[in-house]
Amino acid sequence: MIGIIESYDLESQTGVIKSVEVLYPFKIDDWLPQVAPEVGDEVDFSADEAGSAQAINLVGAILAGPKAVKSRYIAAALGFFLGFVGAHRFYLGFYKMGLAQIAFTAATQGYGVLWGFIESILIFSGHINKDAKGRPLK
Repeated sequence: MIGIIESYDLESQTGVIKSVEVLYPFKIDDWLPQVAPEVGDEVDFSADEAGSAQAINLVGAILAGPKAVKSRYIAAALGFFLGFVGAHRFYLGFYKMGLAQIAFTAATQGYGVLWGFIESILIFSGHINKDAKGRPLK
């Protein structure tokens, strides 16, 4: 049957799957994929007589790799021209890092320009190659 992970506790390695308004507890021993379970994951599983989930596997659509959404060239250009205010980091979804670049630029009287320039080179060369959600850059 198909369900969605409602909760997962990393410490106890147990969680709950919700399927058609019924809750099925599970243990990490019944989890088949190599990646850790996350709340909101769609899963395929079977239930035993006690009402626990077994043989839990991610639904195929989630197993497909993430698709590129953001452009490497736009991020590199933003880093080159507006890197001192963290524009490239905001574009890629790293908001805290963008705010840190603004604060660094203000605190060092403009040396944040160098930070943005270096990161634009790292983005263009492929050393920074993912956005905040882990998707590759185009």
